[in-house]
Amino acid sequence: MTTSTVPYGNLTGPSRLRRLATAPIAGPLAALVLACAFFSLMTDQFLSGGNFSLIIQQVMVVGALAVGQTLIILTAGIDLSCGAAMAFGSIVIARMAAEGTVPPLVAIALGLAVCTGFGLLNGLLVKLIPLPPFIVTLGMLNVAFALTHIYSDEQSVSNLPRELTFLGETFPLGGTDVTYGSLLALALFGAFAYLLSSTSWGRHVYALGNSPEAARLNGIRTGRLTIGLYAIAGLIYGVAALLLTSRTGVGDPQAGQTDNLDSITAVVLGGTSLFGGRGSVLGSLIGALIVGVFRNGLQLMGVASIYQTLITGVLVILAVTVDQISRKRIR
Repeated sequence: MTTSTVPYGNLTGPSRLRRLATAPIAGPLAALVLACAFFSLMTDQFLSGGNFSLIIQQVMVVGALAVGQTLIILTAGIDLSCGAAMAFGSIVIARMAAEGTVPPLVAIALGLAVCTGFGLLNGLLVKLIPLPPFIVTLGMLNVAFALTHIYSDEQSVSNLPRELTFLGETFPLGGTDVTYGSLLALALFGAFAYLLSSTSWGRHVYALGNSPEAARLNGIRTGRLTIGLYAIAGLIYGVAALLLTSRTGVGDPQAGQTDNLDSITAVVLGGTSLFGGRGSVLGSLIGALIVGVFRNGLQLMGVASIYQTLITGVLVILAVTVDQISRKRIR
């Protein structure tokens, strides 16, 4: 008896399992599960609900940055300015609200607008001049860093109104406390996972990352799409600024100095290719959780922070190596 080919939605059980096993997200997910299993054996505290809530709180800011970073890396770009733009946005929000210059909600809107402006300027420079994304965002990192320290006068901003700290408050869920900011970060991942996987806009993003020239010949307005992606990423960095402010309760000019690298780490560990056109936002969420689980687990084991950094670096190199090998096999 012969079998006919069927669409993916009607695949048999074994076929579905093979499809899932070869998906880019499978490797990072397996790594996350193995890491959780390892640390649960090494320390009794790891599997507690409170500890998992703490991990999510610790990664939600970098996770939000990773959403925007994923959009950029999917187009074979990179954004080194995300952490500095976030820090400047958080200072704008905190200082304007604390000083009463404008109402708190207006301060939040202005912070989001500032971060969106950084992203828009990045996109314009990358596409219209054009300049390499690495150079543009490296320069913008220094601009945002300097503006943060100039505008803040090198001082942290405290006594923030509740509108700025509300997302840091918790509510009980399943015997543990969960912050509202964690829900916002997860909603951000869910929204962009849907947009990238189920809309024509998402298909255009992947097409742009695979081959800009082919995308242009197929009628995609690659210039407008590129500029828009950088602007959207900037807006997401503004959301990360709000999450940062709500979690710490202050506007800190020293914040975000390594978050740009942490966001890239999360994206790479999540299986998104640095060469563009392949990856997912959900993979970046898993990548952020991998980093959070390793740092939390190693800390519970009493491992010095310098070794946590060492292990994170090794993980990144391994992830990029796997990506290179898989690209060669595809070719």
